[in-house]
Amino acid sequence: MNYKLLFSISKTHLLTRKKQSGIAALGVTFGIGTYIIMMGFMNGLNGLLDGLVLNRTPHIRLYSELKPAAHQPIEGVYEFKDMELMVHSIKPKKVQMKIHNALPIMKHLKAQKEILGVSPQVKAQGFYLGGNTQLAALLIGTDPIKEKILYNLNDYIVQGSCEALEKADKGILLGIGAAKKLSLNVGDFVQVSSISGEIISLKIVGLYQSGLAEIDNAQSFVNLPIAQLLLGESKDFITDINIKLKNMEKAPLLAKEYAKQFNTTAVDIQTANAQFETGSSIRTLISYAVSITLLIVAGFGIYNILNMLIYEKMNDIAILKATGFSGSDVKWIFISQALIIGVVGGALGLLFGYVVTSIIDRTPFDTAALPTIKTYPIDYNPKYYIIGMVFSLIATFFAGYFPSRKAQKIDPVDIIRGQ
Repeated sequence: MNYKLLFSISKTHLLTRKKQSGIAALGVTFGIGTYIIMMGFMNGLNGLLDGLVLNRTPHIRLYSELKPAAHQPIEGVYEFKDMELMVHSIKPKKVQMKIHNALPIMKHLKAQKEILGVSPQVKAQGFYLGGNTQLAALLIGTDPIKEKILYNLNDYIVQGSCEALEKADKGILLGIGAAKKLSLNVGDFVQVSSISGEIISLKIVGLYQSGLAEIDNAQSFVNLPIAQLLLGESKDFITDINIKLKNMEKAPLLAKEYAKQFNTTAVDIQTANAQFETGSSIRTLISYAVSITLLIVAGFGIYNILNMLIYEKMNDIAILKATGFSGSDVKWIFISQALIIGVVGGALGLLFGYVVTSIIDRTPFDTAALPTIKTYPIDYNPKYYIIGMVFSLIATFFAGYFPSRKAQKIDPVDIIRGQ
């Protein structure tokens, strides 16, 4: 089989019908291009949303949870052990919100090879004071540098920095909603009162914006000792231990292990964000479904064009067979035509998709909810380009294979007699 000669014949057939060949190639171009655009944009959007939620969420959170009594006191009375108990609603006993033995637990966790980082937190509820105004406050005492490294805190700071908070003796990264309500800015002082009435004056070294109004109206960040001071607690008072793993998929299993080992409550990231992950999966599935549909439609277009081409080239097929070309040769002539359309259309589609996504990537995207995002998100993962080109070749191969089988079975004698 002379592949060079077969390719030359295929090229001649395509060039004699430039308009039809061009339309077939454009079908593939727009199919592949749309696939690249949709996957790049949708996965870029998913990555942005993942960053907003998952990057700020610890893989495992250890804390002390208020729980109802597991057993009613009356259950311990021997005389009533065989009776039906009707006493209910015993109130939960008072428990401290701190994690017992928090410092030894953190030391143990830092030594584990599967853990990337551990950061302590103290959550202090209280009020922002501004004249006669009182706003509900949630102060999170933490290590600012660890929050920056492990959870990208700097991405949510619209003024100031984590370093400024670390260096400040009594500093605060104030939620931007609270700052607007109290008419405060960086460099000003804000008074914060604890629930017990302890008042402390803090200098605003930065403004924090999560993109969620309810959080920005209350939540702020301070250094760990400041939160402990506000609550009147010692240095070993820790309400939360946030853990970031090297492999996030191990979070559910390790959360159960740590909860049992340290006798505390542990929540993994999958449980905390189950609804969000479901939404991301559905968006990705829709993107693939629409894109594959477009490629299949382009494949049917190629099939129809090659099918018509066979009817128009009946005389050429008869001559080829009469001059010694086998049915297999004729079949590969038409398959190679489809593959040429697939390669040219696919390559143009990749270029078209890249150009359009580059334009989208440079399009301004300004929103108060996402202050650090300046343009629309795009994912340039090379796998989308590889998948697009492979699917282009597969779709065009089968689009040419079925018409080529018909051309393979044509009897040249019948065609010549009909002439």
